[in-house]
Amino acid sequence: MVDGHPAKAEAEWQRIVAGAALARSAGLEVHAGHGLDYATAEKIAGLPEIAELNIGYYMIGEALFVGLGETVRAMRAAMDRGRKDLAGKDLAGKDLAGKDLAGKDLAGKP
Repeated sequence: MVDGHPAKAEAEWQRIVAGAALARSAGLEVHAGHGLDYATAEKIAGLPEIAELNIGYYMIGEALFVGLGETVRAMRAAMDRGRKDLAGKDLAGKDLAGKDLAGKDLAGKP
């Protein structure tokens, strides 16, 4: 939520969704990060265009309170929950049948 304003938060989310789709359609690999916590990492991990989350700073800060192992387990669980609707894809967004999200064969074949 953006400062307690759900409509503002939804508008920002739609900008992220559109930006990720545009970048992916242009052939770019999409990364997300800076300011992600468990809840936001879970949500953004659900976007099929996202190839990588940059979450190290948050995780190290959180680890000071609960330990690195617990922090990594909690973040991984959040990311997995976000990706649950991407059945048949690995967590990098690659189809387990050898194709990326755009349907391009990872070996370079159409």
